[in-house]
Amino acid sequence: MDSQRNLYSGSEFNCRRGVGINRGVLSRHSAFQQTRTSLSHRRRHHQCRPPRRQHRWAAEPTNQPTLRVLIPPINQSPREPPHQPMAPPSPPTPVPARFPPLSAFDASARERRTAASDLDGTLLASSSAFPYYFLVALEAGSYLRALALLLLAPLILLLYTAVSEPAAIALLVFATFAGLRVDDVEAVARGVLPRHYAAGVRADAWEVFRGCGAGRRVVVTASPAVMVGPFVKEFLGAEVAGTHLRTFAGGKRFTGVIESVLVGERKREVVERMFAGGDLPDVGLGDRGSDHDFMAICKEAYMVPTNKSAPRAAAGALLSRVVFHDGRLVHRPDPKHALFSLAYLPVGFALALLRVFISLYVPRGLVRHAYRLTGIRLAVRGIPPPPPSHGTPGSLLVCNHRTAVDPIMVSIALGRQVTCMTYSVSEPSTAISPVPTVALTGDREVDKARIAALLESGCDVVVCPEGTTCREPCLLRFSALFVELTDRIVPVAVEAAQSTYYGSTARGWTAMDPCFFYMNPRPEYRVTFLPALRPEETCGGGGRSAVEVANHVQAVIAKVLGYECTGFTRKDKYMKLTGNDASVADECEQNGKKLD
Repeated sequence: MDSQRNLYSGSEFNCRRGVGINRGVLSRHSAFQQTRTSLSHRRRHHQCRPPRRQHRWAAEPTNQPTLRVLIPPINQSPREPPHQPMAPPSPPTPVPARFPPLSAFDASARERRTAASDLDGTLLASSSAFPYYFLVALEAGSYLRALALLLLAPLILLLYTAVSEPAAIALLVFATFAGLRVDDVEAVARGVLPRHYAAGVRADAWEVFRGCGAGRRVVVTASPAVMVGPFVKEFLGAEVAGTHLRTFAGGKRFTGVIESVLVGERKREVVERMFAGGDLPDVGLGDRGSDHDFMAICKEAYMVPTNKSAPRAAAGALLSRVVFHDGRLVHRPDPKHALFSLAYLPVGFALALLRVFISLYVPRGLVRHAYRLTGIRLAVRGIPPPPPSHGTPGSLLVCNHRTAVDPIMVSIALGRQVTCMTYSVSEPSTAISPVPTVALTGDREVDKARIAALLESGCDVVVCPEGTTCREPCLLRFSALFVELTDRIVPVAVEAAQSTYYGSTARGWTAMDPCFFYMNPRPEYRVTFLPALRPEETCGGGGRSAVEVANHVQAVIAKVLGYECTGFTRKDKYMKLTGNDASVADECEQNGKKLD
């Protein structure tokens, strides 16, 4: 009976649409024969035929009888129902099969004031978020956690391609964040990740996103909001909707468990919720199928084509600029760079010990040549100041600050001993330092007396008036303290090239800074001795103010290096990276840290 019901309903369907299921168009004779066969078949089975089903497209019932002519398909048994493909259920939100590419965007067509965009692969040229998770595991966790995450990378990739994107992200998040302190992750997101994120922003996607989001910009990403939030807010001027992580221990540590990954429909729900009080976004940007759901509800939507070599946005094109950043790794840790940085670690440590031994025990005049044998290149330019004669004061060597070994390199370039002034120094750093170090107290009068006494005794003194290191091609504001002590001022321009590890840190164990610099495979240093200030350019002989002389020395060094002079200070750096003003305190010395 079910077979007959399907047969009749299917035949009626085809008659009402005026189209037979057979592949050709029936001739008149064939139609007549089929009609006779159908009527005969109907008389035989009218007793067991079920009531005819009303279709939504059927005509309205009338009082006049209607003759229905049923034509079963040719060459098919009456008991076999014809094959009727079932229409797929319509999705709740119609998703276009294809969105136009980003190149089709016309900025002059009309004004767009709101925008929503994905992050990885859309605003960022690379679609892989693994390097940023690796940085969190390394900087907020440990090298062992970073190694474990690297070993899990093939499994995560397999889950992403063969199982599901949410499953892969859930495993990646758990391996990265489980047990980490919330404060440590926030510090990494504030001081380490923005530099790597900013270096990968696509120029074309950022131009569209910034231009059409004058009213409101939203970044929707599957990455945890705690990880991408600082960069998105400061550098892109946008709100962030990311995956939420659960915490324990009173909200101080992450469990590594996520409530739900923002992919597919979850992205659409978040966008609808964020724009609940007004119109939906004018423009939506995405790069993969999991972005289609939220792109479909935008008034316009464009696909960003995959292109890892796409032109990057200039540093000045973003809403902020990276001046201060932390972290040990120089390059963005793609899988190959991440593998090298961890595998090379024991080799680099052994090499660093050899280089430290050379600095301590090889005669000063031969250190430069011994460095060359171990891969360190030290280039000396300009004319070094002559050594002070007996009974004459020493020279004040004023240099910019790049790494913790700046005074050591200046001493080697001079070929004689110098004394270094520093804010605070740990005992391990003092033990391995080949040059004497004198700690500054922070008391202006006491520090002036100490430096003056050293100069009067005939010692050459190296000072870094920036007060801290800066990795970018910028010079921080020079302190005016040093120019009030003597008129024998020699500017020294210092440049350092590091290929794998940075030899400076704000949050890490700063006693290891010299070691990390020496761990680089082929580090380079360039020391340029500039002419000493003329008497008329100093405070004593020229009657200039201390601030004028300090600014003049800063400008002279910046011109030689091609750097930019800024008004940032040591306090600005540490407020940015650590959340404190970097005041010299006993706590730092007790922890073995040096605020260089």
